[in-house]
Amino acid sequence: MTATALAMPTQLPVLSSGSLQSYLDSVQRIPVLTKAEEVELFRQLRDDDDLDAARTIILSHLRYVAYIARSYMGYGLPLEDLIQQGNIGLMKSVKRFNLDHEVRLVTFAVHWIKAEIHEYILKNWKIVKVATTKAQRKLFFNLRKAKDKLGWFSHEEVNRVAEDLNVKPEDVMEMESRLGQFDTAYDMTVADDDDNFFASPSLYLVSGEKDDPAWVVADEEVTDIQANGLATALASLDERARDIVQSRWLGDHKTGLKELSEKYGVSMERIRQIESKSFEKMQPYLEIEA
Repeated sequence: MTATALAMPTQLPVLSSGSLQSYLDSVQRIPVLTKAEEVELFRQLRDDDDLDAARTIILSHLRYVAYIARSYMGYGLPLEDLIQQGNIGLMKSVKRFNLDHEVRLVTFAVHWIKAEIHEYILKNWKIVKVATTKAQRKLFFNLRKAKDKLGWFSHEEVNRVAEDLNVKPEDVMEMESRLGQFDTAYDMTVADDDDNFFASPSLYLVSGEKDDPAWVVADEEVTDIQANGLATALASLDERARDIVQSRWLGDHKTGLKELSEKYGVSMERIRQIESKSFEKMQPYLEIEA
């Protein structure tokens, strides 16, 4: 085992929001491997499946992960999370590295470190995923740099960025629009210092009461209750009264008082009285409790 390997700590430094600076100081104190030491450790890992060799390689490269992660701090995500994702990329690169590459691990690992950080940012920058296609992912991480230099895009600048990144101008404009949008709490309304209120989506996404999901569910429940109550109410009537109510109000064709009076051999006034008393008897079954 090399002298550098002997000087390595026995375990990974602890990384959390409360120990970030301590972690950064720790990784800077970990010795950097020489090329010969790195080659020897990879041979031990390849030939003997030596996990201690893999640990030593990873520890010696943690400083590079922290350095790369710092360049992504402008996305508003915690640096410790970016470092953690970068460390995953580093571990993947160690697993896939081959001495036949004839380059130092750090050169090979940069791609894997950035890939993991990129994926984390795309998943967590906004609630809605902002980039899905290859062109969108390329624009997401490069358009911000161009905007720092260009500010508001003119037609010529859009075309220049599209040409530089080998994408379509409309893709540039689409990503420009997405980068300018922000997540908003659905049901929170706040005021700024000038007492100007910012309305949350819950106040304008529903165009009317009947479009409110809660109202729709409540309305369906009321309809079910009324339907069940009506069936019970009709069952409480005698056969003649039930026929009169159904014929007068519940059929596709409403039967007149004269037709019913002729059917039952009574006056139209009697049919009206039966109808009125039937409604009084049915009323308790149709009431909905508050």
